[in-house]
Amino acid sequence: MAVCQPDTCALLSGVAAMGEKLAAMTQAQSTLEQNLSSMMQKMATMEASVKLYNNLFQEFQKVNLAQDVQLKTLADSSSSGTLKMAFSAALGTSTGPFGQDTPLKYQRILSNIGSGYNPATGVFTAMARGIYYFSYTMYNNNSGQPNSVVSLMMNSQKMVSTWDTVGEDSQDSATNSAVVQLEAGDSVYVQLYANRAVFDDSYYYNTFSGFLLFLM
Repeated sequence: MAVCQPDTCALLSGVAAMGEKLAAMTQAQSTLEQNLSSMMQKMATMEASVKLYNNLFQEFQKVNLAQDVQLKTLADSSSSGTLKMAFSAALGTSTGPFGQDTPLKYQRILSNIGSGYNPATGVFTAMARGIYYFSYTMYNNNSGQPNSVVSLMMNSQKMVSTWDTVGEDSQDSATNSAVVQLEAGDSVYVQLYANRAVFDDSYYYNTFSGFLLFLM
């Protein structure tokens, strides 16, 4: 191998060193570009997440605002005593027997101020915490052995009942009532027990009524 001159050898060594440095810089630049690309992807993901969170936050604000308006309306009604709830409904047709306990659905609406009573289900739903009065009248099955048992229910709790299952007489009716404290969302209905029946026709012997006495 030919021996280079000292100056030439130094120059070649310098060029080789510069080549190595350039290769290292190129590698470093490639690594930096990869890191930068990764950081940009993470930033894009973070921006999308922040945008999503902002959208969710705005939706929550809308829901909270709507709830605040509802609560304010209810509070204003409660404080001013303007919340009014009262209903009265009649059955109109004989009902039962069924294989299970069943709410009676009083279809003839005599009044339903505040729309608390739902004739499709037979259930009254309290709109606010307060003291309520309820009453109902039961007319027995009117033929054969008496076979009528019903209860006034609050949610799934029995409050008061009427019962006619003995004797040979017919055309009997009974009324019961209760004053109860309800929370907003509580349900009240008249339950006909399994394998029991009541009689009714266009004279409307079976009725269900209730109203708000005062708020609490």
